[in-house]
Amino acid sequence: MENESGVSEFLLHGFPDTKELLIVHIVLFLIIYLVALIENIIIITVIVYSHQLHSPMYFFLVNLSLQDLGSISVTVPKSMLNSLMNTEAISYSGCLCQVFFLVFFMMSHFFLLCVMAYDRYVAICNPLHYETIMSKKACIQMVTSVWMGGLSYSMLYTGNLFSGKFCSKIIYQFFCEIPQLLKISCSTSYVAEEWLIIVGSSLAFIFFVLIVFSYVKIFKAVFQIPSIQGKQKAFSTCLPHLLVICLFLVSGTFAYLKPISSSPSTSDILVSMFYCVVPPIMNPLIYSMRNKELKMAIWKLILNIFSNTLPPIFQFFVV
Repeated sequence: MENESGVSEFLLHGFPDTKELLIVHIVLFLIIYLVALIENIIIITVIVYSHQLHSPMYFFLVNLSLQDLGSISVTVPKSMLNSLMNTEAISYSGCLCQVFFLVFFMMSHFFLLCVMAYDRYVAICNPLHYETIMSKKACIQMVTSVWMGGLSYSMLYTGNLFSGKFCSKIIYQFFCEIPQLLKISCSTSYVAEEWLIIVGSSLAFIFFVLIVFSYVKIFKAVFQIPSIQGKQKAFSTCLPHLLVICLFLVSGTFAYLKPISSSPSTSDILVSMFYCVVPPIMNPLIYSMRNKELKMAIWKLILNIFSNTLPPIFQFFVV
């Protein structure tokens, strides 16, 4: 893509440049990234190697973990690298890639949450036809649509955003955040940008309504279950997904509807961390806390790995 603004790089003024705070930033982000990396890799590995977890719900959970890994890998490693190299620069193409992949993972994440809500709706409200409706072919088609929808929107949005000119190269954030880029954009043509925002907002609203409708039906069906154990089992599969949706929507809405500061702000950094960094860490924990099948599969995998590393004489006692 041709750069019409003459800007070859941007400067990320996200964190103070004092040595002590830079060390804290590197250590904190390294811990956060490693925790998110380990959690999501464990979730993916356990589901792939546990045949009892080869169901639509866990198939969607694998894709959710892939999206979490992608979204946090877009922003955090570059921020740590800049701090290690004591620089604030990010190239024009690097900034474009950050925006492209962040929008791609965020939009596909939202689409997937809607698909997962539909999966829970069918499982609880129409259990007799669940295997027919949520067949392997249908699940693959849904997930493909999720990724292609996120990719298409990201291509349109990023292409339009970077087709204009930028009056400044200073971004008061630790990554190329869209509100900050819009603030320094000096392009006079906002028609396409406004249409893309309207389309994105409309899609988000439609999917939000579908999610709400699904859960209204789900809770109505759950309260009609006569046994307490049946209700607990239904809630154990629905509440984690509902918490993930709330975390994603609240953090994203607050981040993009808040006023944009004209100078470095600690609150802006914290809000951006909340919607970019926190969900990839919390999602695996939320899904594994109340899910007995997933917890048992995780412990089984850990014990298998542990037993294989022991000398043969000790493996008998572990097994």
